[in-house]
Amino acid sequence: MNEAARPEPSPAAHKAMRKRERELAALDPVMARIIDSAGPCTMHARIETTPYESLASSIAHQQLNGAVAQKILQRFVALYAPAAFPEPAALRATDETKLRAVGFSFAKIRALHDLADKTMAGVVPASHELVELEDDHIIERLTQVRGIGPWTVHMMLMFQLGRPNVLPIDDYGVRNGFRLAYGLKGLPTPRALREFGERWHPHCSIAAWYLWRAVDLAREGKLPKASRPPRVAIQKQRVAAKPKRGAKPKRVAKAKRAAKPRRQAAKSPVRKQRARTASRTARK
Repeated sequence: MNEAARPEPSPAAHKAMRKRERELAALDPVMARIIDSAGPCTMHARIETTPYESLASSIAHQQLNGAVAQKILQRFVALYAPAAFPEPAALRATDETKLRAVGFSFAKIRALHDLADKTMAGVVPASHELVELEDDHIIERLTQVRGIGPWTVHMMLMFQLGRPNVLPIDDYGVRNGFRLAYGLKGLPTPRALREFGERWHPHCSIAAWYLWRAVDLAREGKLPKASRPPRVAIQKQRVAAKPKRGAKPKRVAKAKRAAKPRRQAAKSPVRKQRARTASRTARK
């Protein structure tokens, strides 16, 4: 379903979102300033596909530009026309050669086949079962699929199921937004972000959305400045080891040592005189 065809959230959903924004603002003054600058949260649940279809799309998009991934996904679905999307059994029976031809890597083919197997085995639940499960149970079950990690499931929980209390602590955009909004010198560690984010319960999903917006606001020069950075653990950056003071690179030192005797021989007048005398004696 394209963006234009998506149904608008109901007035009740809008009202509920505004209530959550006010409650989140009351929990954290920094969040309150971001909410005031960014405006209303536009994140709403869009239950449009089954978990199986959603995960297959996620696998297709991994490590690829969105437009490229979408073209591959379209060619993939076209293999099973007139079906709108291949059933797990049909996908599992598809030869690797055909899947390679549409643009999937061998790693993604293995992930798709495993997704089909896990769906048929009931590990990946149907939509009606998924909505009844707790967040932790959904993460535990779906991450059993090859190539599916917590981040992918977090995005499904937030944007497909509309779960209100999900904080994707490993997401770079969320961590960078936190750095900018709270005036840190570096990215918070995932653990530090999780611990700090406990104050946002039960509105972590909205908090994450506003941290993404904080990055946009900073780029536009509209992000409110933090008065005092919180004391949280910062991710250590890997720095290349510096050479010891006075130490010389091995290759350069070796080259200099090799050249040194030649320079000394050329500069010694005594050795030159001895060489000339020996030459004259030999000619006589």
